[in-house]
Amino acid sequence: MMVMTAKVNLKKVLLALAAVAALILALIALLGGGKSTQTSAPAVSDNDARVNFLKGFGWEVTTSPVESSQVKIPSETSPVFERYNNLQKSQGYDLSKFAGKKVMRYVYKVSNYPGATEPVYATLLIYKNEIIGGDVTDSAPNGQIRGFKMPEKAAKSTAPSTMPSVSTLPTEASLPDTAR
Repeated sequence: MMVMTAKVNLKKVLLALAAVAALILALIALLGGGKSTQTSAPAVSDNDARVNFLKGFGWEVTTSPVESSQVKIPSETSPVFERYNNLQKSQGYDLSKFAGKKVMRYVYKVSNYPGATEPVYATLLIYKNEIIGGDVTDSAPNGQIRGFKMPEKAAKSTAPSTMPSVSTLPTEASLPDTAR
């Protein structure tokens, strides 16, 4: 039996956990499958349209995604998927209608999240050039995953959400090489 030890940088571990949490949520969101219930999903055929969609909620984001990948919405639901899909439903989306479908996931870095001390990322889930879901994730140790709506600027900390904090999300998924 071989035993290995390593010195771990806590900040890198927390950032990796936040990235894993965002990846897990995107995968969960993608495993729902089907057609969006939103009556007029915005067409987002290019990067400018995706950035403008986020700007419409008041977010200032990077002009290019920090990550883009194709993900598959799970065919079978799980408690974590259901919690994430409840967030989506609160925004007018329903990922369960896309179960088994492959969708594109675009992640943008947010620069104006109120009171953020760690990076914040906006994730868009796109199927056939339509937004089918997404979230804004504060990668701080107790950061929250929320819908696209910007939190109240007056509040120093974000209000509790129905989503778990980044530090309590499962770590079953592996972090892709492109995640930072």
